[in-house]
Amino acid sequence: MTAADHEATFRASSIAIRDATPADAACIGVLCTQVYLATYATEGIRPLLVREVASHFGIDAVHALLVAPATRCLVAARSGHLLGFAQLRLDAAHPKVDAVRAVELERLYLLERFAGQGIGRALLAACEATAREHGATTMWLTAWVSNRRALAFYARRGHVDVGSDCYVFEDERHENRIFVKALQDS
Repeated sequence: MTAADHEATFRASSIAIRDATPADAACIGVLCTQVYLATYATEGIRPLLVREVASHFGIDAVHALLVAPATRCLVAARSGHLLGFAQLRLDAAHPKVDAVRAVELERLYLLERFAGQGIGRALLAACEATAREHGATTMWLTAWVSNRRALAFYARRGHVDVGSDCYVFEDERHENRIFVKALQDS
């Protein structure tokens, strides 16, 4: 382990990862909006992105997500401040994912200023543990082809690229890569 790895582990150790609650809805919505726009609004803000953000990250939308029975949401927090958010869809099949019990990691968002501190790794590990607790043998996710940081992150964490898929909103299609990881018992 390098000195940088030790430093990242130290910083991540002061983070609490816990189940998100409905009381977190407003903070999650703002966190996700910030991360989403920083990632996907590469050419600026336009009405299509505004509608996408409003439909997924408005307080009512996030609250509904947090109480949905087929969803588990986790947050990474320090001293009462949310730094990251993860969303799992339980029992989520995909034609390119060969698994009987699979969980989809729908989102893993981390505020930019906290990248490289081990928080994303810890949040991902908590998601994998949650998936195993649910009885999943596999976790899968999609990552936008232009999000090089995410593509590299998941590959380093043992997720295997098994092909492409498209995310469609309104009249636009965006290519994503599908990543799969077999979950081992800890």
